[in-house]
Amino acid sequence: MNIKKVSSVLLATLLLASIVYISGCATTGRDRSVDTSESIQAVDKEVRKMMVQIDSTGSALDALVMVGQPNLDKAFATYSQSLDKLESEGKDLMSLVDDLKAQKIEYFSEWEKQGDTFTNAEIRGLSETRRNELAKIYARVPEAAIGVKGSYIAYLNNLTEIKKYLSNDLTSKGVEAIIPVAEKSIQERETLKASFLPVLAALDEIKVELYSGKK
Repeated sequence: MNIKKVSSVLLATLLLASIVYISGCATTGRDRSVDTSESIQAVDKEVRKMMVQIDSTGSALDALVMVGQPNLDKAFATYSQSLDKLESEGKDLMSLVDDLKAQKIEYFSEWEKQGDTFTNAEIRGLSETRRNELAKIYARVPEAAIGVKGSYIAYLNNLTEIKKYLSNDLTSKGVEAIIPVAEKSIQERETLKASFLPVLAALDEIKVELYSGKK
């Protein structure tokens, strides 16, 4: 093997080693903290968007089943579009919550590993205490979201079946027949919105921990 070829191989090896080293160092504790913070903000934003969409979809249903609705076709189209958007935002929210849960596990697992490397016992104790406090707060979001998921699925299923029913009988008589079911969904709507309150409370608590004292 000539010198030029050896040099090329050596250079390639060093370059690969550098990439591996940089990649290994790229995800620092600070990076993970920022990623988790951004996930918290994304969940918070999506929750508030979804609550608005719940009301919007409910209003569209109310208008559809209103006695004497002059334009059933238009009202049904508006309701269908609003329901589709609610379903889409629900999927987005559940996905964000799952991502947050996974990030939370990684974030605090790595924090624990780094905490074990402290030689100063006092600093190691402070790290462990703070980690445990925050881990409990972060855990409340996915825990509270379990209640949201159940209420959301039940509400969405009922609204979807109302849509399916009316797609086959979009007449004054058909609408009149479905009114009792639509009225029942109003209570389900309020139950769903109420299920978001523990999630918002947990998010607010996390934001206080993350941003208090910052300017």
